[in-house]
Amino acid sequence: VSERRWVPHNDALLTSRVAMSSKAQFLHIRPGSYFLDPSDRRGLLLYLRERGWIDADESILDAQRAGDGNMNLAVRIVTPWRSFILKQSRPWVEKYPHIAAPAERAVREGEFYELVSSHPPVASMMPQLLGLDRRSALLMMEDLGSASDFTWMYSGRSPAPDHFHQLLHYLTELHRNFTGYEPKAAFANRAMRELNHQHIFHIPLIDNGLDLDGITPGLAAQADALKRERHYVDEVARLGHLYLADGRALLHGDYFPGSWLNVGNEVRVIDPEFCFFGPPEFDVGVMAAHLLLSHQGTERVRQIFDIYRPDVAFDRNLAARFAGVELMRRLIGVAQLPLTASLADINAKRELLDLSRRLLGAADAWEAL
Repeated sequence: VSERRWVPHNDALLTSRVAMSSKAQFLHIRPGSYFLDPSDRRGLLLYLRERGWIDADESILDAQRAGDGNMNLAVRIVTPWRSFILKQSRPWVEKYPHIAAPAERAVREGEFYELVSSHPPVASMMPQLLGLDRRSALLMMEDLGSASDFTWMYSGRSPAPDHFHQLLHYLTELHRNFTGYEPKAAFANRAMRELNHQHIFHIPLIDNGLDLDGITPGLAAQADALKRERHYVDEVARLGHLYLADGRALLHGDYFPGSWLNVGNEVRVIDPEFCFFGPPEFDVGVMAAHLLLSHQGTERVRQIFDIYRPDVAFDRNLAARFAGVELMRRLIGVAQLPLTASLADINAKRELLDLSRRLLGAADAWEAL
């Protein structure tokens, strides 16, 4: 579940939140921690000074929510000398407080930044981590300013060739340069991975209550047809087991246009809270799927391996199958995308679901693209 992804309702969390405030519940779950509240300037100033994150004579000129992300609270802090971002994860989704989410996700994200800081080709393409408070699940991050993400791609616009190159160079460096890191178990990120597994590999192919015809008339029938295809459902489940298994490469875990920022003329990658050591084919497959979902075409997908340099164990067919699953779950799952009319049309969606079938059913899946 990235900043933009739906997660299931949790009645127990909702009941407890009726009985106490957000702050009280947070402190009950994480005693001795700090609850980020941009309206409490005095408490915020004291916290930052106690952490040593601002100087004793540095004041706060402004503290406002940064962006409209769903999952976490991000606050832009402005002082007389600089600005930075504070990001805190709570045991719920920030935009939908009745929905539970793993509380440690910001800590996992911070640990990812700490690990990749030793490798400039990766670290230079991400915001700099300035501080990590594990007890409070709170990050102090470089402020990238008014950067925009790449969700404009879903209107059919193409990223600049240099940006496409940067995105794939990042994946090459990430996947190939941390294979020797131990203990990999420290990056299992099990709770976030299990949550993501449900939304990618399970929920879209069960009766999940989503009004698909309300999204696109005729889509419910397409989803029902897929759910009845035993071989397809079984193959999705098999790929889900591979996703949950630990692997050799460090993954971003949510490599799609919402995690890519355009800063000046450079690409920056954000939100690695789904990071784990797993199959690099997953990141590549997710990226390929979103190239197709944003109408970039199969030719652009095939150009991935003109730039991305996999290791010798990389399986292109597995990447293609992960792409097929991502197509399916973005079309009939709860994590809907801001597709334009031409891509939201039932005929376009039917074609993409048919492609998903071929990718999961073909012996040579990459050639099925």
